[in-house]
Amino acid sequence: MDTQNPSAPSRAQSAVVGNPTRSRHHTGGVIHENTRHTTRFVVIGNHLTQHKELSLLAIGLGCHIQSLPTGAGADIKSLAARFPEGTTRIAAALRELEAHGYLRRERVRTPTGRIITRTVSCNQPGHPRRPADTNCPDPQPRPAQPRRAQPRPRKALPAVPQPSRTAPALHQQATDLLTGLRRHDPRLLLSATDTEHLAPGVIAWLERDVTPTAVRHALTADLPDDPLRRPAALLAHRLAAQLPPPPPYRPPATPPPVHHGLRTCDSCDRAFRAPTTETRCRDCRKAAVTHP
Repeated sequence: MDTQNPSAPSRAQSAVVGNPTRSRHHTGGVIHENTRHTTRFVVIGNHLTQHKELSLLAIGLGCHIQSLPTGAGADIKSLAARFPEGTTRIAAALRELEAHGYLRRERVRTPTGRIITRTVSCNQPGHPRRPADTNCPDPQPRPAQPRRAQPRPRKALPAVPQPSRTAPALHQQATDLLTGLRRHDPRLLLSATDTEHLAPGVIAWLERDVTPTAVRHALTADLPDDPLRRPAALLAHRLAAQLPPPPPYRPPATPPPVHHGLRTCDSCDRAFRAPTTETRCRDCRKAAVTHP
């Protein structure tokens, strides 16, 4: 009973001199009251929640992004609408997460050709990258677009008869006749180019003693009931196919005889008809030649 135990402390030891923050009694610090989660939870590593270089805002934002379901908005505009921090602070926190490998933003092209920004959250930076399940299919190579066929040049209008002379008055009359055809049939609305092409054919008809009314009737009579795809082509065909023959030859009319006025002969005072240059009648002129 009188044997002593040299290893037993003689008295209670005080706090370690080298660790003054350690209290004798563990009454300070956080105390956890944990309840096991069975739904609506996410596993986040302490390497993020206790990161020594990330700001508190970046840590909280990283935890929030890792808790989001796939496809949720994680851009600056969506996060600024969710939290009271402004876009400047949220953008800075996102850059921190990108710099430490917790976040990656990629620009991808959808099958429709649209460019979108895909946000990839990495819960363990440094591990081999795996394709993120973003419900966005990988862009497929765009098939080669077939070369668009060049439009065929428009077929030229049929030729029209050409007039023997070009008088400005006839050209204006032919132009007025063609522009007035739309009053008889709205389908005969002609462009300026078509009118310029058809005008010589109308002049050729007018030169053949055809009245404008007859020309108009020949162009507008018995038109088909179907829509006219190119009315100028139909009119050009009619001007050439129905061109009337030239009018019959008419010799120039003999000019009427000239009737001189009565004058008085200077020799015999007899009245006679002669040009003003004659001063004597015919008999006096003959007598002057016979008996000079």
